[in-house]
Amino acid sequence: MGSAKKSTAAARKARIEEMRRAEQARARRNRILIVTASVIAVAGLVAGTVALVRSQSDDSGTAADGKGTGHFVTGSDGVKTWKGTLGRTHVAKTVNYPMEPPVGGDHNQVWMNCNGNVYDKAINNMNAVHSLEHGAVWVTYTSAAKKADVDALAAKVKKTPYTLMSPDDKQKDPIMLSAWGHQRTVTSAGDPNVDKFFEKFVQGQQTPEPGAACTGGLSQ
Repeated sequence: MGSAKKSTAAARKARIEEMRRAEQARARRNRILIVTASVIAVAGLVAGTVALVRSQSDDSGTAADGKGTGHFVTGSDGVKTWKGTLGRTHVAKTVNYPMEPPVGGDHNQVWMNCNGNVYDKAINNMNAVHSLEHGAVWVTYTSAAKKADVDALAAKVKKTPYTLMSPDDKQKDPIMLSAWGHQRTVTSAGDPNVDKFFEKFVQGQQTPEPGAACTGGLSQ
């Protein structure tokens, strides 16, 4: 039994290290691509600016739904799975999601950095949903959560690529875990379901864009 647990832990550690190396390699490639793209973009910027402003001026501040029709179904393991559609369109509008925190839907084109990032203030749902699309797990908590649990969860997130954490006083439970299309409540940082959720959903099979970057996005 002990050897099996050690083997699982070693495999998970190797998986995380491989994701970290891949993320670093993507970051290097992205820097090169950004420089090249910037040169090209400048050439077309002036011509496109007027059209862009006109296209966004009518609706940039208007709320939109998240194109997320459906409902949650709770499994025997306590994980709620969204049964229905979750939009994946990049929008400039404010999106109203049918759940809090959201587990998917139309979102901002810029993701929140999710390479073990811990935010001490609430973050924009539209950016966080983009992180979920990249395969991140999002840990959220309210002011009712115990400080010891918040600190322990923050320590776990900081050492786990493709995760992020932030406060959310609009959610119904003190501590919640979210991934694309999936969500659950946990009782504390020591709840064994925390590890189970991370193991299953960090870059899990639910990921719409596996391997997409969790750096180079937005930070507070």
